Amino acid sequence: MRRSLRSTRSCLGGTLLAIAAARLAKERPDCLRSVTLLAAQTDFTEAGELTLFINESQVAFLEDMMWERGVLDTAQMAGAFQILRSNDLIWSRAVRDYLLGEREPLSDLMSWNADATRMPYRMHSEYLRKLFLNNDLAEGRYSVEGQPVALSDLHAPMFVVGTQRDHVAPWRSTHKIHFLAADADITYVLTSGGHNAGIVAPPAEEGHTYQIMTKKADGAYVGPDEWIKLAPQQVGSWWKEWVSFLENHSGEAVAPPIMGGVRQKAASLKDAPGDYVLQR
Repeated sequence: MRRSLRSTRSCLGGTLLAIAAARLAKERPDCLRSVTLLAAQTDFTEAGELTLFINESQVAFLEDMMWERGVLDTAQMAGAFQILRSNDLIWSRAVRDYLLGEREPLSDLMSWNADATRMPYRMHSEYLRKLFLNNDLAEGRYSVEGQPVALSDLHAPMFVVGTQRDHVAPWRSTHKIHFLAADADITYVLTSGGHNAGIVAPPAEEGHTYQIMTKKADGAYVGPDEWIKLAPQQVGSWWKEWVSFLENHSGEAVAPPIMGGVRQKAASLKDAPGDYVLQR
């Protein structure tokens, strides 16, 4: 373990992390040593295929449904993403499983996809209206507790990953962080695969490729079309690049406390989750 505070989030979690990190940057500038965003959008002007389902009337309809239960049901959320890739997630499975009787073996990624999330009413409504429809975050209108949030306040080194076949967060959309956080060192990675498989790319698996390039805080902005021509092509998993990035932006290594075992050591631990999560 390293003495540092690093923050990593994927997809919508990455959007929320960018908001929190920008707000923290004004109050505690040295709070975060680095920020990692995985397939996460901060500008929604090129949000991809989801724009087919999100407009004012659709958001109002969803809000009416969520008002009754307080959440958006998992089946409704999962169904929207299945429709986006219906050939892969609906029809190919129907043909293979039902017509041909060829059951595909279970995998870790399939289990992950099946673990759907119920979205809380207020959180989902604000996300769809303020971020997706109105693009308030990128355009400087988003506020937290009455205070405006500006992504230009992000100065901590950033590691940002986009995926080539992402149908949820298109890589050109995730690339916009270069423009929004112009005063931060940004290491951007474009990896093969889609929204999930491109992120879950362990080194032991073959077939992965990626491109990577770092823009310094004082460097010129490079648009996505030029970036993809300039960034070197690499074979393998981008995870190794991430490990190197984290090591370069961390403090001295410290060992986590022993959990259990000797009674005296266990007695000295604080209540869950313990001090070690703060990495002091």
